[in-house]
Amino acid sequence: MFASLLDFLAGGLLQASLGTLVIYFLVATQLTIFSVTLYLHRSMAHRAVDFHPAVAHVFRFWTWLTTSMITKEWAAIHRKHHAKCETEEDPHSPQVKGIKTVFWRGVELYREARADRESIEKYGKGCPEDWIERNLYSRWPTMGPTLLLFISFALFGFAGVAIWALQMAWIPFWAAGVVNGLGHWWGYRNFETADTSTNLTPWGVWIGGEELHNNHHAFPSSARFALRRFEFDIGWSTIKLFEKLGLAKVLRVAPSLDVRPNIAMPDGETLKALLAIRFQAMTDYYRGVTLPALREADDRLPRPLRKALADGGRWLDDGKRERLQAWLAERPRMATLADYRQRLAQVLDDRSHDAQAQLARLHAWCADAEASGIRALEEFSVRLKGYALVPARS
Repeated sequence: MFASLLDFLAGGLLQASLGTLVIYFLVATQLTIFSVTLYLHRSMAHRAVDFHPAVAHVFRFWTWLTTSMITKEWAAIHRKHHAKCETEEDPHSPQVKGIKTVFWRGVELYREARADRESIEKYGKGCPEDWIERNLYSRWPTMGPTLLLFISFALFGFAGVAIWALQMAWIPFWAAGVVNGLGHWWGYRNFETADTSTNLTPWGVWIGGEELHNNHHAFPSSARFALRRFEFDIGWSTIKLFEKLGLAKVLRVAPSLDVRPNIAMPDGETLKALLAIRFQAMTDYYRGVTLPALREADDRLPRPLRKALADGGRWLDDGKRERLQAWLAERPRMATLADYRQRLAQVLDDRSHDAQAQLARLHAWCADAEASGIRALEEFSVRLKGYALVPARS
C-alpha cells in the first residue's frame, strides 16, 4: 500500500511518461494562448471575429481555468492600452514604465489596472455578463486555477504540480512580459504607427500570432495579423479553419492598398485611403523618400536619430532632439524632407472631420512637393495621389 501511495504521488492516476507530459503541456499551453489571442483579444477586445457560442464558451472556460483572467477586465485593459498608448495612462508602456518593469512585473501592472474599476467599466462594454459569468467566472476567478491544480495532481502527481506552475507562468511571461514589453521595444516595423510597437518575428506561431504586434497596432480591428507575404499568423489560420467549419465569422480584416495611375489631384478616394491606412503612407514616405536620401548622404547617423527621421522624433529626449536638429541644419535637403514629412503627418492626423479642408491641405502638400525640385518627393506625391482603398479578402 505504501508503494502504491508513492507511485500515486510520483505519477498520479495516469502514471504518464515524460513524453506524454511534454505533449500535454504543449497542447494545454497552446490552447491557453489561443483562448487569449482568438477569444479575449481578437473577438472580445476588438470585435474582429465572432465565434460560435459553444466555441466561445470553451475559450472562456479555459481562460478561467488556466489564468483566472476575467473577460471584461482583460478586454478593458487592452482597449485602454490602445486608446492611451505610450502615455502615462497606458497600463503597460515600456516607454513610460521602463522595459524591465513591463517585462518582469507585467502581472503586477495587470493587477493595478484591474483595480481601476472606472476604466474597467468605461472600456469593458460588450463583454459577457450572463449568469455563469456573474456567479462563477467573475465571482470566483481564482477557483479555476485552484481546480486545475487538484486535477493536475490527481492525474500526474507531483509532476502535475510542476506542470501547473509552468502553466500559471505561461501567460504572464509571454503575454504580459514578451508581447507588452518586447513588443514595444525590440523587433522590426512594417508601419510607422504613432507608438513604438514592433513585430517580434515574421512568423507568429509560438504565441498565437501575437508576435506580429506592430501589424496589430496599425490595424487593431483586423482579425488577421500577418500583412506581408513572408509573414505567418497561426491564429489567423485557426480562425479560417473555424470559419470553414461554420464555427466563426470574420468581421474585419485590414484593408489593402491600390495605387491608381494618372490621378491629377488627390480626390475623395485618396483621402479615404489615407485616413484608413495613414501609417502605410508614412512608412512609404520613409522608405521611398527619406531612406534613399539618407543613403545618398552616406552619413552614419546613430540608430535613435535614424529612427527619429521615420517617426518624427517623438521619442527623443531633449539632448538627442537637439543633436538631430543640428544634423539637419547642416543638410538642407534632409531638413526639407523632414519638414515635408511633418507637414504630411499633420494633414493625416487632422481630427477636425472637415474633409474638404483636409483635402485642400493635401492638394497644397502635393503641389508643393511636386514643385520642390526633389525627384523622390515628386514621385512620392504622384503615387500618393493615386491611393485607393481595397478591402482585403478574408
